[in-house]
Amino acid sequence: MSAPAAEAPVAAERSAWRAVALPSEHGGWGLTLEPVLLGLLAAWSWAGLALGVAAFTAFLARTPAKLVAVDVRRGRWLPRTRMALGVAVAEGLVIAALALAATLSAGWRWSPAVAVALPLVAVEWWFDIRSRGRRMVPELCGAIGVAAAASAVVLAGGGSARRAAAVWLVLAARSVGAIPFVRAQIFRARRGITAVLASDVAQSVSVVVAAVAVALDHRTLAGAVGVAVLAVAQAAWSRRDPPPVKTLGIRQMLLGLALVAVTAIGIHLT
Repeated sequence: MSAPAAEAPVAAERSAWRAVALPSEHGGWGLTLEPVLLGLLAAWSWAGLALGVAAFTAFLARTPAKLVAVDVRRGRWLPRTRMALGVAVAEGLVIAALALAATLSAGWRWSPAVAVALPLVAVEWWFDIRSRGRRMVPELCGAIGVAAAASAVVLAGGGSARRAAAVWLVLAARSVGAIPFVRAQIFRARRGITAVLASDVAQSVSVVVAAVAVALDHRTLAGAVGVAVLAVAQAAWSRRDPPPVKTLGIRQMLLGLALVAVTAIGIHLT
């Protein structure tokens, strides 16, 4: 057997592992990293770090768990289903171990944030297993639910409930503005149709949500200002020709990380 022929099965197996283990939604990486970073920067603790890693692992576990759920719902059991089940179970055990470590270190004070986020995640999951996860509602619910990781990390680090809620709202405001904007940009790039109304409304709502965050904790003012700046920028960008999708994704990730940095600096300097 020639070398290329021998390597083909190995390459196919690696491709299968990537398909069941790695999320295909590029934006999800940033939307998961942002709350973990902000929570740790706002209230560092080892328990918070454990919860942050658990949140990121949960993001990874969503892909194989979704594959299993979709296949079971369609009444089929494929080789990829078995592979995905193994990955999901392994990652679920990691999440459980990390949650236990956080609980042993910080008690259960982080759990209210998770409890509040669960209904949002459940809505996203309902759409996901029906292969409708790309719609606006599940994308918003998923992003806002994941942002609860910031609250959980802050609470685990001894932060107040008001601050935990405020940092969550700052990131929720970002998602409320960013997701409709990105969807409108992609729609325009692929179909040549400009539709800015939904994005404009979303920018206004994002500013209101950020203002509520400041009302809860004035130290998130810098983050709220950052959200307002993003809202104005995205309203302007929505009226221009959209960049390539890859460029759009990278720009959103950088903007999200910048908002995290501004919010964290404001919390510590105010």
